[in-house]
Amino acid sequence: MIKNDGDFGVPPHAAKNREVVEQRLKDVAVGTGLQETLTIEWRTKPQVVQVIDMPVDSLYYNPGTHRIRAQRSYDPHLDRRLDEDPWSDDSQEYLEHLLQAEPSDPSKRDKDFEALKQSLADFKQNEPGLITREGILVNGNTRAAALRELGVENIRVAVLPDSCTWADINRVELSLQLRHDTRRPYSYINRLLTIDEQVESGRPLKEVARDFRIRESTAEQDLWVLSCLRDLSDRSSTGDVQLRLLDFEDAQERLREVHRAYAKESKADVQKAELLKENRLAAIVMNFSKTDVRLIEADFRGRYLEHRLPDELKTAPDAAPARVIPGINRAVKADVPQVAAARAFTDSVLRAKAVVRAKEKVPSAQLDAATSVFEVAHKAVEDALEPAGKDARVRKRKQAAPDRLNDACQDIEQCITDMVLASASRSLDEEALDEAVLKLKATLKKLAQATAQTIEVPGEGVEWLRDAVRQGQA
Repeated sequence: MIKNDGDFGVPPHAAKNREVVEQRLKDVAVGTGLQETLTIEWRTKPQVVQVIDMPVDSLYYNPGTHRIRAQRSYDPHLDRRLDEDPWSDDSQEYLEHLLQAEPSDPSKRDKDFEALKQSLADFKQNEPGLITREGILVNGNTRAAALRELGVENIRVAVLPDSCTWADINRVELSLQLRHDTRRPYSYINRLLTIDEQVESGRPLKEVARDFRIRESTAEQDLWVLSCLRDLSDRSSTGDVQLRLLDFEDAQERLREVHRAYAKESKADVQKAELLKENRLAAIVMNFSKTDVRLIEADFRGRYLEHRLPDELKTAPDAAPARVIPGINRAVKADVPQVAAARAFTDSVLRAKAVVRAKEKVPSAQLDAATSVFEVAHKAVEDALEPAGKDARVRKRKQAAPDRLNDACQDIEQCITDMVLASASRSLDEEALDEAVLKLKATLKKLAQATAQTIEVPGEGVEWLRDAVRQGQA
């Protein structure tokens, strides 16, 4: 295999594996039976590659696989070891552990891995994996881990062309994992990292989005979220411990909603958008539900949270310098005091959670102090969400009737368009339309009567409605 700068080199038994691969490819070529092949995307074009059987224990897990990119940080020591010597027993065992682990918590066994293992036990291997001629697994790392546990000796694998580079390996792995028939897709954070990696390598975002079968706007959203998560991870550092990207694995929908709310608010007021973002991110760090996070607006801290916080969690830092908004690389003015206070609160929660997550890795006194901070902050936000929820329900009731009437107006506008088109093609059902208009008349009459009972000082619109109904009755 051709080497590039920054690749992982070749494993220690590469030459032996190459001999076995070459011999088995020759055996298949001269055989008389049905030959199995796999079609891959090879340097932008389809390529048919041969499938052979290989001893599963002779193959190496791919240290560059995108499947467990975020999870590598679970054990910093072994993560460094992977960079230093990816083919050592320790590194390969660590990769095997991560392939079997739950993406959001690598200390636990993944139920999806157990399901894959059971499927292989019941139905054998359906799709072949993919290797280099040195025996590095490009696709099928998780299946290889499951087969090893099952005690299966051989795995069916297709073989990449002899000229492959590490860039080829990364691109082929990505294209295979994004096929619709993949059994175990990338976890959320690993998908974000892979999109970012592809963009950083110089590929146009539109092209990357097409590969992932998502809209370009969705890819932009993903990059914004990743930038925020990296920022949160940096801010959580206490010098000894900090949160990892994988700690946000289960927050996908909540983070996407933060982006949507931020994008909408920033069109009118960037500082309010920053305040909303900080308020919601703090709630996500404290693992509040999506429904709770939706209740948090830009005014949440000032209206509901401020007077519930202890003094030590209210302190705002000195004026900060201008910052760059994550994801759009645009500098903004120094935070206004409200935003600075919100950021300070989020930072306190982040650092406390990092310590709490570290548990036995930090002194007990530090753990107790962080636990106290986190619990006090969580209780304050929880208490603040109660009146925020009540006010939100009141606002919803206030807006329900106007919103429904606005929806009805949009339907009538569409009705006008449909009526013109139907009339032009002489397909309009005039009798049915007349019946519908009569029903509209009756409904407007009921609406006018309801306004007479509920609105004491009518505005121009309500007055028009009442007059129109009275004239219709004359």
